Amino acid sequence: MAQSNTVAGRGGTKPMLTFWQIWNMSFGFLGIQFGFALQGGFVSRIFQTLGAEKDALPLLWIAAPLTGLLVQPIVGYLSDRTWHPILGRRRPYFVIGAILSSIALLFMPHSPVLWMAVGTLWVLDASINISMEPFRALVADKLPEQQRSYGFVIQTLIIGIGTWVASNLPWFVTQMGVSNEAAPGVVPPSVQVAFAIGAFVFLASVLVSVLTTKEYPPEDLAAFEEEKQRGRFVRDVVHGIVHMPRQMRRIGLVQFFSWFAFFSMWSMATPGLTEHVFSAPAPVAGAYDMSIPAQAAAFAVDNKSFQDAADLVGVAMGWYGLSSMFVALLLAFYAARHPLNRRMVHAGALVLGGIGFLSMYVVPAPELLKVSFILVGVAWASILSMPYALLAGCLEEKRMGLFMGLFNMFIVLPQITAALLLGPVVKQAFGNHAIYALVLSGVSLLLAAVFLVWVKEHPVLEPIPEVASP
Repeated sequence: MAQSNTVAGRGGTKPMLTFWQIWNMSFGFLGIQFGFALQGGFVSRIFQTLGAEKDALPLLWIAAPLTGLLVQPIVGYLSDRTWHPILGRRRPYFVIGAILSSIALLFMPHSPVLWMAVGTLWVLDASINISMEPFRALVADKLPEQQRSYGFVIQTLIIGIGTWVASNLPWFVTQMGVSNEAAPGVVPPSVQVAFAIGAFVFLASVLVSVLTTKEYPPEDLAAFEEEKQRGRFVRDVVHGIVHMPRQMRRIGLVQFFSWFAFFSMWSMATPGLTEHVFSAPAPVAGAYDMSIPAQAAAFAVDNKSFQDAADLVGVAMGWYGLSSMFVALLLAFYAARHPLNRRMVHAGALVLGGIGFLSMYVVPAPELLKVSFILVGVAWASILSMPYALLAGCLEEKRMGLFMGLFNMFIVLPQITAALLLGPVVKQAFGNHAIYALVLSGVSLLLAAVFLVWVKEHPVLEPIPEVASP
């Protein structure tokens, strides 16, 4: 499907790219998703192993959205104003984020105490965000409008592959003979090895994108440098928020409920499903007298049951990555040849994801959890592509990085909300049964689908007034 034609559009004429060119420039998302999948599937497990109570897990997770709220607008703003003669505009941030993320992944499962694991989560999430936001902007930079849906879908395909493989890593490592047992307060070796593999894949895949992708230089380098000198971060960010396009605000409401649902899953799926579906809750070491052999043996048995169940929860969660991969593949084939009704695709996907979350409460057997997560994966595939495709058409290209960073507010604010409220709500309203966090996820996705009514399928470019000179 080699294509050499060019398409005129805002910001000049851009060549249509081939599948492999788009694949290579997005390949770094494989490593980024290894980081996110290991974080989303197993950080709560690490926290519980180190003694965290399940109702405290969402608050311990607040590091993730807070770092995103701070880092993404800054990185987006800086990458808009960066030009390196070798690495270009976005790629310097790919490399910095990948190095820091790999270091954090190596250290996380070796944390000796809970507060160190929580601190490492701050570093890990901030580092992932440094790499991730410029990848989103790169698609808008490189592709003409006609290929943007296709480009974001290819990213989603790679994300799906990364989610499935990384979610299965601890289980696979255990099957290869690495121990899944450890002393109280120690993360099992199988998880440590899985995170080390993730660190390697993260750095290697980002380097593939860096080495195989070239970026377009500014059309007028002198004007670019002059505008960069005039930039004021706080003033420009406030200006961007005040003059945010209507389409972004409308999609932002959909994003709020979408990401509330997935944050609830990442922080509470392990305690919710190990307890409700597998009947193997995390044992509390303080409830056992380790000086009594029978009590120590009982803890070992209960801890092994929990660690094995947590492995299987990770395997089940891997199905949402696999499902999103196949959905993205279908969308890629279709979008390469036909225009998508992105709003309708997104609405249908969110409804299916909501049904998937609600079904986890009534699933009759652990083996059927994969069906629930397959439905969740349909929503995930759409969340990672359709909102960005709906948004890109209403943004000026010279501010693409800043606005993609600001758009991240609608991803992190619901996560901060969930981090602050989810634990108390589950504890007080639902008797501390973590499965109800996943029920709330289902309701939240259904609400997100409803709010798509106000989103436009074909947004118009909304010119943003220039920042007034001081």
